[in-house]
Amino acid sequence: MNGLEPMDSLEPINSLEPIKSPEGSRLLVIACGALAREIVWLQKLNGWSQMDLQCLDAELHNRPKLIPQKLREKIEQYRSQYQHIFVAYGDCGTGGEIDRVIAEAGESIERLPGAHCYSFYAGEQDFTQMAERELGTFYLTDFLVEHFDRLVIKGLKLDLYPELRDQYFANYRLVTYLSQRQDADLVVRAERAAEFLGLEFSHKHSGYGDLEKSLKEQILQII
Repeated sequence: MNGLEPMDSLEPINSLEPIKSPEGSRLLVIACGALAREIVWLQKLNGWSQMDLQCLDAELHNRPKLIPQKLREKIEQYRSQYQHIFVAYGDCGTGGEIDRVIAEAGESIERLPGAHCYSFYAGEQDFTQMAERELGTFYLTDFLVEHFDRLVIKGLKLDLYPELRDQYFANYRLVTYLSQRQDADLVVRAERAAEFLGLEFSHKHSGYGDLEKSLKEQILQII
């Protein structure tokens, strides 16, 4: 399971301002920047005009200890403007801290189900079965495939210290790519990522899984 931390500082890469829209009940989604494109796509596909989006830095994916405070600050910033806020994070390696932040904020705030993006993309039951079959699995999503060089190779300084690869991935055997889009080029790039890491490769098309389902449920609560 992914839990690697890069050693350099973080720079914001996603900051989407709330959409100005007609008066009425609205939903604010506070999301991991790694989900930004998927959420925007689902919003357009489903015509969710009642939804606004704010994203935290996607590179926090590799620094989960920093997520809860960043999330707390974002909730505090927008709490007075929205009756309904949805947190598009799983637990994401925070050891329950995201749930504590949400509990502090009060009612009408929920988060995505599951431990992380891999589980809510695949679905909890399917992900549990995959994890049980092979504990030593490094998971990729569309976002992580597209940003593999920056987040994994450069983020872990494997470009400067290639010998670190075998230390970081000593307990991994398999790369599993959970794809959101049907894109043959991304599959090829995921295979190359697995080859770079010296691991076996598998691919499962998961689509948007519980991300789409959960967003639909949130929209239904405000219409």
